[in-house]
Amino acid sequence: MTDRSGVEAWIRAYESAWRTAGTDQLDRLFTTDATYQMSPFQEPHRGLDAIRVLWDAERAGPDEEFEMDFHIVAVDDPQAVVRLEVRYGDPRPQLFRDLWVLTFAPDGRCRAFEEWPFSPGPSAPHHTP
Repeated sequence: MTDRSGVEAWIRAYESAWRTAGTDQLDRLFTTDATYQMSPFQEPHRGLDAIRVLWDAERAGPDEEFEMDFHIVAVDDPQAVVRLEVRYGDPRPQLFRDLWVLTFAPDGRCRAFEEWPFSPGPSAPHHTP
């Protein structure tokens, strides 16, 4: 069953895995058939092997400088919504506010990860019909 404490533990394990060299910890975070979508309109990466490749490509390394704060917005078994703020340090300081929409399997691993990333700066043009 998905509950707040389980979601919090999963997020902390995710952060730990991101800060650890290699991708061995992903087995404990994601199901083998999980999907990982980096933005709402992007095609998801499908399967644990694809997620491993993605993580290796996206991370600067285990010594990447960043701080991450989060707030669990909602939990409705098996889904959760989390708001995060991630501040990256040198050599490329960046700020992101994200929403994660997570769907969990009965064993507590994530089977669908959907990220809605936002960063400061110019927003997309707004078109009215």
